[in-house]
Amino acid sequence: MHPRVSATTLACFACLAGLLAAPAAAQGVRKPATSLTPMLSNASGLAAPAPAAATTAAPQRARSETADYIVAVVNSEPITRHELDFRVDRMRQQMQAAGSKAPPSDVLTREVLERSIMEKVQLQQAEQGGIKVDELSVNQAVATVAQQNNVSQEAMNRRLAADGISLEQFRTQLRTQLLLQRLRERAVASTVKVSENDIDEHLRKQQQSTGTAGAAASAEVNLANILIAVPENASSETVAKRELRAQSVAQRARAGEDFAKLAKEFSDAPDAAQGGNMGLMPQDRYPELFLNATAKLADGATTDPVRSGAGFHVLKVIERANSSESGTSIVQSRARHILLRASSDLPEAAAAARLTEYRERIEAGLATFETLAREHSQDASAAQGGDLGWSSPGRYVPEFEQALDTLKPGEISLPVVSRFGVHLIQLVERRTAKLSVREEREVARETVRQKKLEEAYTEWARDQRARAYVEYRDVPQ
Repeated sequence: MHPRVSATTLACFACLAGLLAAPAAAQGVRKPATSLTPMLSNASGLAAPAPAAATTAAPQRARSETADYIVAVVNSEPITRHELDFRVDRMRQQMQAAGSKAPPSDVLTREVLERSIMEKVQLQQAEQGGIKVDELSVNQAVATVAQQNNVSQEAMNRRLAADGISLEQFRTQLRTQLLLQRLRERAVASTVKVSENDIDEHLRKQQQSTGTAGAAASAEVNLANILIAVPENASSETVAKRELRAQSVAQRARAGEDFAKLAKEFSDAPDAAQGGNMGLMPQDRYPELFLNATAKLADGATTDPVRSGAGFHVLKVIERANSSESGTSIVQSRARHILLRASSDLPEAAAAARLTEYRERIEAGLATFETLAREHSQDASAAQGGDLGWSSPGRYVPEFEQALDTLKPGEISLPVVSRFGVHLIQLVERRTAKLSVREEREVARETVRQKKLEEAYTEWARDQRARAYVEYRDVPQ
């Protein structure tokens, strides 16, 4: 599979970064993105979404032991103490499970409150825009999380219950993440354009950094990151204190202390439990800020603190490598699909039921995939029996690609919901191939597009936060 940066790692690079993708064609061609939902590891080690602010019930302990009251009002909608306490408790548990040292209680509470405010602002925007997430999409998301963790849904439910999260709460969290994902797509995806000059500049930089004219992904780097988080709208005094802490960490690392231990002790990043190690991956998967800061460093060297929207980063170059000298070999997939578009006459659940019937007919030998695609698919590929041709990793929207990645040649997926409708997917075959010059430019185009999308979303989120009416009341310490 194409290497990807996790959503939780992206959150360290830019505030509230998330999935960004733009509709392109009926089959859902798009830039490689992160996993279906932004994930955080909980105490059991099961990947699960960050807790939702406005919809997750507060713990019974908080309800029974303390009186509830409003701590902030966002556009006339309140955030209560119980909601905030729940999120703070969950965040502290997650940090402890990851081996990361939690900041002081008052600092953590204010940071979580700011995240809650930002999330509530965006949920309000989604509601005003009529964006909704149906039960079928949530069911698919639940199945995807279980699959990504290599457990059955029943085993996943038991792990969640052991961590104090009910299935209803988990589904609510997933629904919130899907809702925010769709909001991001609608808000910024259509505003980003990539010119041929942008692609030329990207490839030129890649060639300079690698010393080759190969594909953009040929140079790989492994960086370790220690994040000293800075809350949004922090005072100058708070910023100065965080910067001093980052400088102290950087000095200790350069003096020979183990970087991984420092990361586990000081880093606020989700990868702190791994010693801040982000893994060997194509360098265009890292933020440009990180690449610029480490460009002239030798393996094993550590940077001075680097400022981002999330806080101060101390970076260490673990290793660099070139994956190939001329071109990039990738695994490509050839697939076909049947697409049914949801409508008032054909809700998503009904479309999924119809596709399930098609699947059963194909597997029973009563019909062929190609014939049913020609007769029923509402996609331009119908005339070709649903054949989508060869595709490189990252071509399709996340839901489609994740389902495709799990298939073996000849296998047919269960119905898959995407923003384009409901799909039935069959993997025809896979092959290893080298990118042509044209394909290299397409990879570069989508890489540049993704970076621009992330930048655009960050600006959009900040603008929405600035426009919102927020009244702070009595914040618990």
